[in-house]
Amino acid sequence: MRWSDMDAYGHINNVQVLRLLEEARIHAFGPPGGTGAEGEQPPVAVFSSINPGIQALVVEHRVRFVDTLDYRNVPLRIDVWMSDLSPASFTLAYRVHDPLTEAVCVKAETILAFVDTNTGSLLRLSADQKDALSPFLGEPLFS
Repeated sequence: MRWSDMDAYGHINNVQVLRLLEEARIHAFGPPGGTGAEGEQPPVAVFSSINPGIQALVVEHRVRFVDTLDYRNVPLRIDVWMSDLSPASFTLAYRVHDPLTEAVCVKAETILAFVDTNTGSLLRLSADQKDALSPFLGEPLFS
Protein backbone atom coordinates (compact mmCIF):
# COMPACT_ATOMS: atom_id res chain seq x y z
CA MET A 1 0.00 0.00 0.00
CA ARG A 2 1.13 3.49 -0.75
CA TRP A 3 0.35 6.62 1.26
CA SER A 4 -1.32 8.08 -1.83
CA ASP A 5 -3.71 5.08 -1.97
CA MET A 6 -5.50 6.35 1.13
CA ASP A 7 -8.69 8.41 1.04
CA ALA A 8 -9.81 11.07 3.54
CA TYR A 9 -11.22 8.36 5.84
CA GLY A 10 -7.89 6.53 6.20
CA HIS A 11 -9.08 3.65 3.98
CA ILE A 12 -7.58 2.51 0.71
CA ASN A 13 -9.62 4.25 -1.98
CA ASN A 14 -11.85 1.98 -4.08
CA VAL A 15 -10.18 3.10 -7.33
CA GLN A 16 -6.77 2.29 -5.87
CA VAL A 17 -7.97 -1.24 -5.07
CA LEU A 18 -8.24 -1.87 -8.83
CA ARG A 19 -4.63 -0.73 -9.20
CA LEU A 20 -3.55 -3.08 -6.43
CA LEU A 21 -5.36 -5.94 -8.21
CA GLU A 22 -3.56 -5.02 -11.43
CA GLU A 23 -0.20 -5.14 -9.65
CA ALA A 24 -1.05 -8.56 -8.18
CA ARG A 25 -2.11 -9.79 -11.64
CA ILE A 26 1.15 -8.59 -13.24
CA HIS A 27 3.22 -10.05 -10.39
CA ALA A 28 1.54 -13.46 -10.81
CA PHE A 29 1.25 -13.64 -14.62
CA GLY A 30 3.86 -11.20 -15.96
CA PRO A 31 3.72 -7.84 -17.71
CA PRO A 32 2.67 -7.59 -21.34
CA GLY A 33 5.50 -8.38 -23.73
CA GLY A 34 7.55 -5.44 -24.90
CA THR A 35 6.89 -3.33 -21.81
CA GLY A 36 9.69 -2.29 -19.49
CA ALA A 37 12.97 -4.11 -19.00
CA GLU A 38 13.74 -7.66 -17.93
CA GLY A 39 12.74 -8.35 -14.35
CA GLU A 40 11.78 -11.19 -12.07
CA GLN A 41 10.05 -14.05 -13.86
CA PRO A 42 6.41 -14.47 -12.82
CA PRO A 43 5.13 -17.86 -11.65
CA VAL A 44 3.22 -18.15 -14.96
CA ALA A 45 4.29 -15.94 -17.90
CA VAL A 46 0.86 -15.67 -19.51
CA PHE A 47 0.97 -12.00 -20.52
CA SER A 48 4.68 -11.71 -21.27
CA SER A 49 4.61 -14.74 -23.58
CA ILE A 50 1.94 -13.56 -26.04
CA ASN A 51 2.98 -12.76 -29.59
CA PRO A 52 3.36 -9.21 -30.89
CA GLY A 53 0.07 -7.95 -32.29
CA ILE A 54 -1.94 -9.57 -29.51
CA GLN A 55 -3.15 -7.79 -26.39
CA ALA A 56 -4.61 -9.07 -23.17
CA LEU A 57 -7.60 -6.89 -22.36
CA VAL A 58 -9.75 -6.58 -19.27
CA VAL A 59 -13.32 -7.47 -20.17
CA GLU A 60 -14.89 -7.01 -16.74
CA HIS A 61 -14.05 -6.30 -13.09
CA ARG A 62 -16.21 -7.40 -10.22
CA VAL A 63 -15.28 -6.09 -6.77
CA ARG A 64 -16.94 -6.73 -3.43
CA PHE A 65 -15.76 -4.69 -0.45
CA VAL A 66 -16.22 -7.03 2.50
CA ASP A 67 -14.50 -4.87 5.13
CA THR A 68 -12.62 -1.58 5.19
CA LEU A 69 -9.03 -1.80 4.08
CA ASP A 70 -7.18 0.65 6.29
CA TYR A 71 -3.84 2.09 5.28
CA ARG A 72 -0.99 0.18 6.94
CA ASN A 73 2.69 0.84 6.44
CA VAL A 74 3.35 -2.83 5.62
CA PRO A 75 2.97 -4.94 2.46
CA LEU A 76 -0.46 -6.18 1.51
CA ARG A 77 -1.30 -9.84 0.87
CA ILE A 78 -3.40 -10.60 -2.19
CA ASP A 79 -4.27 -14.20 -3.10
CA VAL A 80 -4.67 -14.71 -6.87
CA TRP A 81 -5.97 -17.76 -8.74
CA MET A 82 -7.97 -18.77 -11.82
CA SER A 83 -11.69 -19.08 -11.12
CA ASP A 84 -12.79 -19.83 -14.69
CA LEU A 85 -11.19 -20.86 -17.94
CA SER A 86 -13.32 -20.69 -21.08
CA PRO A 87 -12.42 -21.08 -24.76
CA ALA A 88 -11.80 -17.34 -25.33
CA SER A 89 -11.38 -15.82 -21.86
CA PHE A 90 -10.24 -16.53 -18.35
CA THR A 91 -11.19 -15.18 -14.96
CA LEU A 92 -8.76 -14.29 -12.20
CA ALA A 93 -10.03 -14.21 -8.63
CA TYR A 94 -8.48 -12.24 -5.79
CA ARG A 95 -8.74 -12.02 -2.03
CA VAL A 96 -7.20 -8.93 -0.45
CA HIS A 97 -6.26 -9.35 3.20
CA ASP A 98 -5.60 -6.76 5.86
CA PRO A 99 -1.85 -7.23 6.39
CA LEU A 100 -2.08 -7.09 10.19
CA THR A 101 -5.34 -8.87 11.01
CA GLU A 102 -5.43 -11.19 7.94
CA ALA A 103 -9.14 -10.38 7.59
CA VAL A 104 -10.43 -10.55 4.02
CA CYS A 105 -11.31 -6.98 3.02
CA VAL A 106 -11.89 -7.33 -0.72
CA LYS A 107 -13.05 -10.15 -2.98
CA ALA A 108 -12.72 -9.52 -6.70
CA GLU A 109 -12.64 -11.11 -10.13
CA THR A 110 -11.27 -9.90 -13.45
CA ILE A 111 -12.27 -11.43 -16.79
CA LEU A 112 -9.55 -11.14 -19.45
CA ALA A 113 -9.39 -12.03 -23.12
CA PHE A 114 -6.81 -11.88 -25.90
CA VAL A 115 -7.48 -9.68 -28.93
CA ASP A 116 -5.71 -9.44 -32.29
CA THR A 117 -4.71 -5.76 -32.52
CA ASN A 118 -4.77 -5.77 -36.34
CA THR A 119 -8.30 -7.13 -36.75
CA GLY A 120 -9.89 -6.45 -33.36
CA SER A 121 -10.92 -10.10 -33.27
CA LEU A 122 -11.27 -11.99 -30.03
CA LEU A 123 -8.85 -14.94 -29.94
CA ARG A 124 -9.38 -18.37 -28.50
CA LEU A 125 -6.94 -19.46 -25.81
CA SER A 126 -4.18 -21.65 -27.22
CA ALA A 127 -3.50 -25.13 -25.87
CA ASP A 128 -0.26 -23.80 -24.33
CA GLN A 129 -2.13 -21.00 -22.57
CA LYS A 130 -4.75 -23.41 -21.24
CA ASP A 131 -2.01 -25.76 -20.03
CA ALA A 132 -0.21 -22.90 -18.27
CA LEU A 133 -3.37 -21.58 -16.61
CA SER A 134 -5.29 -24.74 -15.68
CA PRO A 135 -3.07 -25.72 -12.68
CA PHE A 136 -4.21 -22.49 -11.00
CA LEU A 137 -7.91 -23.19 -11.50
CA GLY A 138 -9.85 -23.00 -8.24
CA GLU A 139 -13.23 -22.12 -6.87
CA PRO A 140 -14.98 -19.00 -8.15
CA LEU A 141 -15.64 -16.24 -5.62
CA PHE A 142 -19.01 -15.23 -7.03
CA SER A 143 -21.73 -17.50 -8.31
